[in-house]
Amino acid sequence: MSRGLPTAGGPLADEPLDVTLSAPQLIGRGVRDFERCQVTIADEHGPSVDTRDVLRYGRVVGVLPVDPARDAIVLIQQFRLAAHLANGRGLLIEIVAGSVEAGEQLAEAARRECIEETGVAPAALIELFTYRPTPGISDEEITLFLGVVDSSKLPERAGAAHENETTRPFAVPIDAALAALERRTMRNGTLIMALQWLALNRARLGEILRRGSAIS
Repeated sequence: MSRGLPTAGGPLADEPLDVTLSAPQLIGRGVRDFERCQVTIADEHGPSVDTRDVLRYGRVVGVLPVDPARDAIVLIQQFRLAAHLANGRGLLIEIVAGSVEAGEQLAEAARRECIEETGVAPAALIELFTYRPTPGISDEEITLFLGVVDSSKLPERAGAAHENETTRPFAVPIDAALAALERRTMRNGTLIMALQWLALNRARLGEILRRGSAIS
């Protein structure tokens, strides 16, 4: 199968490829399965064979909770072991995020995660975009939502007890959040993606909230 580059002026889009996979070999099991496959990719030069590992994480939702009445957003703090091991700064500032459970629609999962991690239910949810944060090693796919919340109702602590999760939700002015983004003091990828979107779309945020869609 020939793999041509996108032509000038043509659409830029991810595409399928002629790939043959072996049966996956389970090489580790924890919160998620870690698998190994033999991958055969066919192109004009003939098949190429390689061994690839993948963390089967699946669908995830993120929510950027916005309080338009106060020109603020809601963030959370929680401990992440991987971040602690990477640079000793494991108490991360984040937005709401979590896995989609079996049988859940994306918006249902986004609402549930917002309640669990901030203690406040969103009055509205607007789907923004979907991305893969680490496609070289994981099948994780994150769909980001904009949520409308009343930050005056935030509790001091939140989190899903059945997951041994503890979060500290707090409200921050949008100006302060974007200033922190510019100073590069936060390293959570989903948070950075959400704040970059907010920086690009802040001038039309009221219109997006009224229309209920981020797509013009």
